Amino acid sequence: MPSSDRYENMVYNRCGHSGLKLPAIALGLWHNFAGVDPFETSRAMVLRAFDLGITHFDLANNYGPPPGSAEENMGRILSGDLAAHRDELIISTKAGYDMWPGPYGDFGSRKYLLASLDQSLERLGVDYVDIFYHHRPDEETPLEESMGALDHAVRSGRALYVGVSSYSPESTRAAAHILRDLGTPCLIHQPSYSMFNRRIEENGLLEVLGQEGIGCIAFCPLAQGLLTNRYLEGVPEGSRATKSHGFLKSNQITEDKLSVIGQLNQLAAERGQSLAQMALRWVLRHEAMTTALIGASRPQQIEENVACLEAADFSADELQRIDAILGA
Repeated sequence: MPSSDRYENMVYNRCGHSGLKLPAIALGLWHNFAGVDPFETSRAMVLRAFDLGITHFDLANNYGPPPGSAEENMGRILSGDLAAHRDELIISTKAGYDMWPGPYGDFGSRKYLLASLDQSLERLGVDYVDIFYHHRPDEETPLEESMGALDHAVRSGRALYVGVSSYSPESTRAAAHILRDLGTPCLIHQPSYSMFNRRIEENGLLEVLGQEGIGCIAFCPLAQGLLTNRYLEGVPEGSRATKSHGFLKSNQITEDKLSVIGQLNQLAAERGQSLAQMALRWVLRHEAMTTALIGASRPQQIEENVACLEAADFSADELQRIDAILGA
């Protein structure tokens, strides 16, 4: 039984110019929800997230290892504990990376995107997903073809909304115009954004999203765990940096990076927050930002991250200090 007060403390933000509201914190199933991970731990994290008011669960066809296993595990949870709550949930998935042999299992063709979505629906055990993304741009496929596939996903009942991920500002604007002309507006963009990756501030993507009425959900807001207390004293055993199937590598964690993390942690302590809480609150400070997409390896991390919403807004002095620490 889910918590009866699950909607009392979560913040829900309107996604762009749509009628859809998304929780300020969403749970991504990129890591720790795969076939190589203990299912009961994955299940406990999803259910605890729902108890805390997290209604948005983000997947992709290739999340694993093996690819597809995160969707399969989420499907088990949806058919069990959450079977009576499908209409309270936002389930998203994506297609854009290599999934099966041959020329039709990657990138952005209509053939690949729609076949992948059908496979995702089967793994998840649902009739539709709430959001279907093109996971990455494909320069060799006409944008009209990829966006036409997203439009067809909605018109065929496979998805309610569509979005893009990791698109440039120019490609995002072009995709938004194509989708608008087709009658299926682009709901949301999912870029990487954190204190350690501020590219979307610098390249104008946030401005484009605001102008086009597109929501924004930031992935890797904690920089693969760097912006947590896990790396304050080096690389701990069992962290993402030690896993062979992860993207964060131990050689990325330099002495200079650890010094910056330590200074940020000190400022977070002055604010009465953990470093992770401050980093999430910092990402959410933008009006254009709908949601910060977190990962987790245990339920307690989700509880800590959601508590970031209780903190006060940043003062101008605090934002200047953060910029100085980051060398911005």
